Amino acid sequence: MTLPDELAEVLGEPPVPEGTWERAAGYVSAAALRRRVPAEELAARVRGLDGVAGVAVEGRGFLRIVLTEPPLDAEPAAIPFQPVWPDFPRTWDNPGFVVRYGHARACAVLRWAGQLGVPGGFEARELSDRHHRAVLRVLAELPGRLVSREPGWEGYLLRLALAYHDAHERAPAVPKGDEEPGAVHAARVRVADVVRKVLPGPDRI
Repeated sequence: MTLPDELAEVLGEPPVPEGTWERAAGYVSAAALRRRVPAEELAARVRGLDGVAGVAVEGRGFLRIVLTEPPLDAEPAAIPFQPVWPDFPRTWDNPGFVVRYGHARACAVLRWAGQLGVPGGFEARELSDRHHRAVLRVLAELPGRLVSREPGWEGYLLRLALAYHDAHERAPAVPKGDEEPGAVHAARVRVADVVRKVLPGPDRI
């Protein structure tokens, strides 16, 4: 069970990610208000979870939760939605192209990682660049959207794809030139793998 899963179990609903996550992975939850339970009691249970750096109770019972490291679910739940976007034009003006190209790029990263000997494993602390943090921030919305009455999948997939394109171009997941593959590359490749699973791709790559 991932930490977001544990948070959802304790709170009774997925918490909502907030902020940019550039410096810290944070969530907000109104579960205490909705469930009509003492906020401090719920906060104490959340503080007891491994990976939670702190919990603050604000206002009438809102919880602000900060994690020690940004989470990443290696096996994200499937999105119950199949977008219908035209294949053409294959330009950045076409959301379908942006999303499918993001999927294709993530698949390519996995192939290159194998060829270049990028090690396995995942250490969240290696994802310190703001570009991959932005991808993690969008991925963190997935549990809440899966239980939402209005998940807004088309907009979500486009935002995830755009964030991943930015990370792919500005913080490459595979080593360049004489650079040795290391833990930071392994962490970025893991992000690519998750993005690949979430974004719908072309029929053939």
